[in-house]
Amino acid sequence: MCRPIRNLTQMRGFDITTHTLAVFGGAGPQHACAMAKALGMSKVFVHRYGGVLSAYGLSMSDAVHEEQEPAADLYTYGNPQDEADSDPSAANREKRLAALADKCTEALKKQGYAKDEIVIEKYLNMRYDGTDNAIMVQEPADGTYASLPYAESFREHYRREFGFELEGRDILIDDYRIRAVVPGSTPCPCEAVPSKGRPIPSTTTKAYFESGWETVPIYQFQELLPGHEIPGPSIIVQSISTIVLETDCNAVVTSDGDLDITVSPSEKVDDTDTVSIHSAEGDVEMAEAEIKEDPVQLSIFSHRFMGIAEQMGRTLARTAISVNIKERLDFSCALFTLDGGLVANAPHIPVHLGAMQSAVRFQVEYWNSEGREGIKEGEVLVSNHPQLAGGSHLPDITVITPVFHKGEIIFFVASRGHHADIGGIAPGSMPPHSSKLEDEGAMIVAFKLVKGGQFQEKGITDILNAPGKIEGNSGTRNLRDNLSDLRAQVAANNSGIRLLQQLVNEYGLSTVQAYMRFIQHNAESSVREMLKSFSAEHGSRAHAIDYMDDGTPIELTIDIDKDTGSARFDFTGTGPQVLGNHNAPPAVTYSAVIYSLRSLVGLDIPLNQGCLAPVEFIIPPNCLLNPSDDAGVVGGNVLTSQRVVDVVLRAFKACAASQGCMNNLTFGDKKFGYYETIAGGAGAGPTWHGRSGVHTHCTNTRITDPEILERRYPVVLRQFALRTGSGGTGKHMGGDGVIREIEPLRPLVMSILSERRTLHPYGLAGGQEAKCGRNLLIRKDGVVVNIGGRCSTSIDVGERLRLETPGGGGYGKK
Repeated sequence: MCRPIRNLTQMRGFDITTHTLAVFGGAGPQHACAMAKALGMSKVFVHRYGGVLSAYGLSMSDAVHEEQEPAADLYTYGNPQDEADSDPSAANREKRLAALADKCTEALKKQGYAKDEIVIEKYLNMRYDGTDNAIMVQEPADGTYASLPYAESFREHYRREFGFELEGRDILIDDYRIRAVVPGSTPCPCEAVPSKGRPIPSTTTKAYFESGWETVPIYQFQELLPGHEIPGPSIIVQSISTIVLETDCNAVVTSDGDLDITVSPSEKVDDTDTVSIHSAEGDVEMAEAEIKEDPVQLSIFSHRFMGIAEQMGRTLARTAISVNIKERLDFSCALFTLDGGLVANAPHIPVHLGAMQSAVRFQVEYWNSEGREGIKEGEVLVSNHPQLAGGSHLPDITVITPVFHKGEIIFFVASRGHHADIGGIAPGSMPPHSSKLEDEGAMIVAFKLVKGGQFQEKGITDILNAPGKIEGNSGTRNLRDNLSDLRAQVAANNSGIRLLQQLVNEYGLSTVQAYMRFIQHNAESSVREMLKSFSAEHGSRAHAIDYMDDGTPIELTIDIDKDTGSARFDFTGTGPQVLGNHNAPPAVTYSAVIYSLRSLVGLDIPLNQGCLAPVEFIIPPNCLLNPSDDAGVVGGNVLTSQRVVDVVLRAFKACAASQGCMNNLTFGDKKFGYYETIAGGAGAGPTWHGRSGVHTHCTNTRITDPEILERRYPVVLRQFALRTGSGGTGKHMGGDGVIREIEPLRPLVMSILSERRTLHPYGLAGGQEAKCGRNLLIRKDGVVVNIGGRCSTSIDVGERLRLETPGGGGYGKK
């Protein structure tokens, strides 16, 4: 229940702790004090008619009429040359606002209100030129700002929500809005009343609070008098609701008969700089020595950490502009310890999450190495290099922000988003035939995206356009979307910082750090127990091998210590790196393994660094899973990662193969690039049928809605349906793949990067293999051409690209 409140306040930059929680409804007062504690609020107000407050409020509400009309006006130049340039919309703006005000006034007068009762409120819907995030700004009170009041108010709102300003950028007006109000009846302010002390309870009962079972008094609301003080824990019974006062809460009856509740902050461990919790082997000093792990608190912190990551994701989806992030949700957000260890993440994209901690750790080491400037408050870091900087592939850009407390970095937050185009040899930056990294787009090893509170637009623009200097390459084809999405990632990180800082203020730094470590320990213990259990049943060695469509093997041997639950994942036997792009950097392999281990654990634990703590990796250099720095890797993140998961799950005899592919489709021209991944079939298991038409394993994105696809891009979606019968048969059936057929409305370059077009997804325990996928070009004359698993070709109007994705393997004999 706290998350929607945070969406409306903290996600927009407001400090919720300065607000009062107003309660209504029959059930609201039962949870209000607990919610206030969780939100860090100190005041709760329960109206005497709280149970029917909506009906009561209607009788006292304002009469309102609004008028709004679109505009395309310039409010002020980013760099005005003289005073005449500073407010170019002044005359037209006031004229249009006055016309809307007249409409509103006439509408209220027709309802019987007098003109002198009406209060006019003026608003402008404003945004920076080149962005898509407009903010509705009310005319500030007279004297609030010396000049250009709307602009100053807009900048203040923008800075609060996004964490930075766009210096030198024009400010535009998208809409004019007038809100005409006839104020309703306002209750008189409550008069101070002398304290009458604690009333006599009518009875007692046993109730469970955060401290355990307690005998608590019950009070009848109608017997309370102004000035009565009721300490918690206690229960107040009203004819239309029940009010629960938690521990450390104190209610006072006002002169109007309402309840004014003060919520005292919980006692917290004093912050200290002596806590150290970031070593790999339990160097936790005071955090674990003095703060004991509590199972209930462990669950609470686990959900709080995950909730912060989820709120970051909501902010990113709301503020981004690209279809890739806003609609397909191809992004991930997560929290990290001071040394870059993954603590918690929202259930976003698995292939991002294990790799993101490598990116964070690289940046920490890079900027803090000798001769470099370090990381300062107000700075934001960005990178995407797969081999050097912990990236997954170049289109996945990671934005990392440090969390400061008393001038010191205590945590990091990060968001990774797939940008639809960052340059390279093909639109969409997913070229099927790239053979080296520079073919795949802009490379960022380490750059400060925000410095001194200023978004470094010129610097990042130069980086994104740099591939165009290479013959046969292009810089980004969609710079506007890149910049907007990067700003959205910064805003998402800022929302996570605010929530983490609130958590530290609520519980104390020592406690928050300790529970970060406890959560990682919990994940580590769970994985160790799973490995012990597997070795007891199947032996201490497991082995599996599978092959890419080009015949390259991925081989894995797992040796488990049945006593400690440690394991060695040895990929010796995996084929050499290829002259193509389905090489996968080690960070991608770590992601695939951490996802697989988390999936094999039968407990509800967050996916974090603890899952990999029991594992030692052996990945031979210059093999498919550990390529050289200049190797092409754009397909490794989206193809090879899926096959690594299949190999790990096969070694553990967990389930049949899923589609083993993300079916990566890109299309575009010199003006734009579009990218999507397409669903397929999931593998069946010992107790379940595989799902049909889903994104499996390392991808967790949505498909773009047909309406949005056709509205924003020059294509028609001719067919999107399940591919019936493509799943493997068995006691439990594999899921079916899908059919997706697209026709361009103007000549476009369309590219497909896919796997499982030659070798079938395997069945397990006697189950049958699934059908391979097919990529077909349907010409104008009706001739159907199989274009293979990796192809980039020009498609003309009247031609169609038809993708038939693989199914999942079956499990068990029928």
